[in-house]
Parts: sequence; C-alpha cells; structure tokens
Amino acid sequence: MASPGLQHPGFLLSNLKADSSTKTLFHRCQDLVKIIEDYPAKELHGIFSWLVESVFGSLDGVLGGWNLRFLQSRCNDFPLVVDFLKPSGAMMKLVYKLQAEEYKYEVPVNYLPAPVKASIQEGVLPDCPLFHNRPHFPISGMLTLNMALNPFEFFMFYFASCLITPKNFSSGQHSATDSAYFVLVDMYLKYFLPTEGSVPPSPFSDNRGSVSAPPARSSNISLAGYGIHSPSLLKHHIFHQPSVNADPAAQEIWRSETLLQMFVEVWLHHYSLEMYQKLQSPQEPFSPTEEHVLVVRLLVKHLHAFNNSQKPEQLSSSPTTHSHAHASPLEEFKRVVVQRFVQQKLFLFLQHCFGHWPLDASFRAVLETWLSFIQPWRYSEEKTTSPPAEGDRSDPDKWESFVEENLLVYTKLFQVFLNRALRMDLVNAKNALMVFRVAKVFAQPNLAEMIQKAEQLFLEPELVLHHRQPRGFLTPSQGGSFLSSRQRMVTDAVFRVKSHVYSLEGQDCQYKQMFGSELRAVVAKLIQIIAQARQTAKRISDQSTEAAANKSFLSWFTPSFSDMNNGLCGADLEDSNEFLKKTHEFLDRALENLCGIFKLSQSQLTQLLSSVTSSPVDGESRLPDCIMGQYGLILTDLGRKQIINGLRRFDIQYQGDPELQPIRSYENALLVRFLYRMSSLLNNKFGGHMTRLCSRPDFLGRLGRHYLADWRVPCALTRSPTSPRWLDRKQSARVSLRPLASYRTLLLLLLCYAFGAIFSYGPVSCTLFILTAAFLYAVVMAVFVDKLKTQ
Repeated sequence: MASPGLQHPGFLLSNLKADSSTKTLFHRCQDLVKIIEDYPAKELHGIFSWLVESVFGSLDGVLGGWNLRFLQSRCNDFPLVVDFLKPSGAMMKLVYKLQAEEYKYEVPVNYLPAPVKASIQEGVLPDCPLFHNRPHFPISGMLTLNMALNPFEFFMFYFASCLITPKNFSSGQHSATDSAYFVLVDMYLKYFLPTEGSVPPSPFSDNRGSVSAPPARSSNISLAGYGIHSPSLLKHHIFHQPSVNADPAAQEIWRSETLLQMFVEVWLHHYSLEMYQKLQSPQEPFSPTEEHVLVVRLLVKHLHAFNNSQKPEQLSSSPTTHSHAHASPLEEFKRVVVQRFVQQKLFLFLQHCFGHWPLDASFRAVLETWLSFIQPWRYSEEKTTSPPAEGDRSDPDKWESFVEENLLVYTKLFQVFLNRALRMDLVNAKNALMVFRVAKVFAQPNLAEMIQKAEQLFLEPELVLHHRQPRGFLTPSQGGSFLSSRQRMVTDAVFRVKSHVYSLEGQDCQYKQMFGSELRAVVAKLIQIIAQARQTAKRISDQSTEAAANKSFLSWFTPSFSDMNNGLCGADLEDSNEFLKKTHEFLDRALENLCGIFKLSQSQLTQLLSSVTSSPVDGESRLPDCIMGQYGLILTDLGRKQIINGLRRFDIQYQGDPELQPIRSYENALLVRFLYRMSSLLNNKFGGHMTRLCSRPDFLGRLGRHYLADWRVPCALTRSPTSPRWLDRKQSARVSLRPLASYRTLLLLLLCYAFGAIFSYGPVSCTLFILTAAFLYAVVMAVFVDKLKTQ
C-alpha cells in the first residue's frame, strides 16, 4: 500500500470496501490496526462512518456487520474481534484520534428512540441532555432531520443500537451471554464505570497531548428526565463541563456519562412517561427480545456494583444532604447514577415487559432483571472473610432510602406479577420456579418491613409535598424552626417516597398498597391456585409412575394405533417425574414464603386450602367449564383457568389425515416419505374399487374394512368449536403403508427373518409365512369381532 501522505483522500476508503468482500475478517482486522496506527486523523475521518457501520451493521438492519450478537466464544474470530473492539483496542484508538480533532458525524433522527424522536420533531427539548442542541438539517437541503454526534457518541450509539436492530442474519441456536456483543458490553461497563479506582485516561494522545471532552452544553438544561431532584444536587461539571483544562478531574467521567446515557436511551427509553400515565400504547410498537433483556440485566447489576463502590465517607452521608461538596466527579457520579439516570426509564421498560411478554418460560429473563434491580445489596463490594447473613445484607439502616426511592418498582410490579401468575401454568416447573423466585426475594429479612414502612410514609396525610418541592430547611431567622434530627429524617423520607410516586404516577394517582386488603385477596387466590397446581402435579406424577409400572417389555413390540393420535399432545420433558417433583418443591417453598411475607397464620392457610377443589379421581375425567355454541363447546373464563393450571382438559385426538402427521421419532423419515408416495399411487388408481369393496355387507367387505384405513366412523368426542366442513367430510377407503416405516415393525420383521434363518427357512418362505399369518389374523378379526359387536 502506498504511503499515507501520497494517497487520494478517497483511495483508502475504496481499498477497504474492496477488501471487505475479498479478505477474511482476520486479515481485515490486521490491516485496520496498521491503518489506524499509521494514518493521520484527516484520512481516518473519511473512513470512520463506513467502518462503524461495517462493524455494527446499518441502523435499518439491512447490513449485518460483523454479527457481534451471533459471534460465539467458540468461533475462531472471537478473540480477534474482541481485542479489536475492546476499550483499549485499535477501534477505540481511532475514536480518540478523531475526538481530538472535534469531528462530527450525523445520525438520522428517525433511528432515535420513539419518545426522543417525537420530542425533537415537536420542537420540545428531549429529557436526555445528550441530545440537546444537536438536531440540524443536512446541507443538501433534504427534509431528513439529523443528529450531529462527536466520534465517541457516534461509536457508542451504533454499538448500543446493534442490540435492538433487527438482523436478517440467523445462525441457529446461540447463547446470548456467550456472544462477542455481551462480552464487549461487560468490558465497556467495567472500564468506563469502574468499581475500583478511576476511569483510566485515554492511552492514546495526539500532538496536542490530550483528548478533548465534548463542547459545553447550555447551563439551563432541564434534568427532568433523570428524576425529581433539584439540579443543584448534582455538580455542574457532571453535565455541563465547559472545558477540560478548567477542571482536569472532570475528564475522567465525560466518557462514562456519555456511555451510560447512550445505553439507557437506546435500550430503555422506548416508552414515555406521559403515555404510561395515560395508559396508552407506545408511539411506535417496540418488543424487546430475551437477548435485549439479558443485556439490560447486565447493565443493572453493574450499576448497582458501581453505586455500591462509593467511598465510606460518601456512603455514610445521607443522600439528601449537601455533604458532597468535596467529592470527586466520579464519586458524585456513583452517588446519583441509579436514581437519576436509570430508575424511571427502567421502571417503564419493565412495566411494559410485564404487561406484554408471552406467558412462557422466556419471561424468566425479565423477572430476573427486576429482581436484580430491587436487590442492590447483592452487588455490594464489601470485603468480608465470610458471606454475610441474609438479614445483614438487607440491613434497613443502609437500604431503607433505596426502597423509599423505588417503592413502585417493588409494589406496582409485584402486583402486576401476581396478576400474571394467576394466568400461568404452575404445573410447569419453569413457571413454578418463577413464582418461587419472587416469593423468596420478597421474603428476605427486613424487606417486607421496609416496603410497609415506605407505604406508611407515602400515606402520611399531614405532609403533602408537591413535585420538585425544595428540600432546604430554614433557620428561625429565616422564618423557619429548628427540627430535631429525627424529624428531619422522617420529613426527608416522606419527601423521597411521595416525590417518587408522584413523578411516575401523577399527583392524582390512586396508590394500591402492597399489604392492603385488595392485594391480600389476590394473594389468597394465588395460594389456592398453587395448591391446585400441587394436586395436579401429584396426580400426573402418580399416573406416570403407575403407567410405567404396568408397561411390560413386550408392549414395546405391540403396535399401538393411539401412538399416532397421542404423538402431538404427548407428555413433554416438563411432564416427566423429575420435573413434577421440582414443581412440587418450588410450589411448597413459594407457599411458605408467601405466608411469611403477608403474615398468614396456619389457621388462615388451612381455611384457604380447604376451599380448593380437589382433583378428579381416576375414571372421572371432567371437562373444562364450557357453554354450548353453534358449532360446539365454547370455553368460559373459568374453563380457561382450569386448562391453564392443568386442572381439567379436553380429550384431544388428532382429527386430520393420519398420513400427513409429522414424522415421529420412532419412524424412519425416508421410509415414511417413500411409503406415502406408494400409498398415494395405489389409492389414486384403485380408490373406487376399495370403496366398493368396503361397502359390501358380506365377509369380503368386513375383511376389506379391517385392512383399509379411514373407513371406520370416528368415535364421538366432545369438541371445542369446529368448522361445519369437518362434519361433512366424506369417508373413503384407502391403503396406508405408513405402519411399515415404524422401527418397531421393522424390528419385528427382522426378528421373524432371524428365527426363520435359525430353522433353515429362506427369505421367501418367511415372507409367505408372515403374509399368511397376517391374513389369518384378519380373517379371525373380521369374523369374531363383528359378531361381538352385533351382540
């Protein structure tokens, strides 16, 4: 390659684009490392936008980039890609080179989160200071509104958007937590939000000796999007740093602040507070994936660890006082990071997930994200020789203020989860585990008491504090009075709780107490459903054990026509005895924890369980609650709940064409397809003859009806609504060769030929013997079975 100084500005970009389709990723990374090291910022500026898009993919999802979300650790390119993109890698060196020259890069406003985009398009200042004073129309005069970002912001925006952009690439099964993207998120969080020490300075420098922070933002920017606190509680240098040289210590956090704001805005800010308060749907439908939620959980866990890594003098001070005048920017940032940056948007994000996520086991990712947020004590960095006791971890003196400032995250989402649990199939071990996990977390020592105390503070009638009311205390000379420290603490706690609830729910909200009578009634209903699910799990487990005990070895060789009907609705892995035992264990412990949380006595529990409907005994297969409709039975709400919780069920059988059922595990796929073609040829050619044969009332007719399929009238079943066309379907005689594709049938034939060989019978003789035996069996069945039916 020619010397950097002698090349045309577009020559480098053209070469890289050509190499992207001809060279492997390994060689491209090697070339990029050398180019970033050797070329000046002016040349690198021309390739930066293209390079970022080629790595992370386009914002519309058409270009997949390097597919970081699907690149697993077992892949050969994994170490190379992670090394190139890590915080101290070559790509970040390029970012810092361009940052020093104050270049700008444009991002279309259309790709910003819906609430941010709506604010900008309406001319309203967005909540996040990151997007202030940025929008402008491009020079070309097009009507597309763009956002001008510096290199670091541009890089982080594309990196964060990579998670939520739908990709056309699919590599089958992959682990979200083992991908290059997940690993890089973890690296960036640990590097820019360190729990020990400070943010490492940029290891790269230009000829001016430092990397410049972004230009100053307007000093009158509102911080409404980051909680209800007064802007004076946060140092101006966190959001409004005029110059790096004016305060060198502030340079350590501008990258941290930018990274966190970008992650929060792109990953969480898809639901506006106004829409939530009006109970409206989001401006643009957005459905997070399980992978998205897992990355959010990683962010939540690290932010708790980051917040808990404050120095002891900061932790010992009340978060509501102004005792942080001499704290470093990083320590001040740690103090406010959760409440100011994350709380509101995470609450809305979780609220949407709780209300819209499918009722399946994938909800576990959402659930664990919520449980991680409400347990900050799990991520404390205290160094002890032995693990702390459960009661010490949730110490009220240390965590009361957090519970008060996040009361709705505990109580409102707990109520939503209860309503969700009422509709879950608790016989499934994975669903039972989720109920157990929630009950176990809320049963931790002191947590229920802290929540109850916070609710009492919110209901204090004499202290009605309005949104954003100042929290200063006046001296007698200023018209106030001296308050005791106890009074000040109570007043401050009341302010925290009320301002938190009012900021999210509005001043006219109707708060439902977690320990009120209304919610206790829902808990009582859940306890009854848990008891019913326990009974159902025990009944299914007993039936499975009995069936396994009664099943002989020879029954495996006996063909069963019910296999074809039960194949689609047979027991899954979750219905095995092992999983049913786990279900019983999880539900027992969940029941115990719920009683502990809501202080239910043994007599109250016995009274609740006495009203539980007992499971039907063997032989009393009862249908779900239904009403008769025009075409059959229609489930009622009670019937749906009975099916969801496994209490009752319909006798489901396959009613379609048996020849077109999915290939079973006990069938040979090639034989099934081949024999289906043979059967179709025979049926198409001789179908009329076979139908006339089966219509005869004599012995030949009975013999034909025994061998030819789909002639017998199906048994009358109690069905849910069906199409009248099914009732009018005509029966026709036909040959079905599919049973010959069963491994059991093939094994029986193999054994017959083996026994024939032992007694010196050849293949032809064995075949004739088998056909003769089958014919005689059919004759006996045709003669005696029909006689028994007539009697």
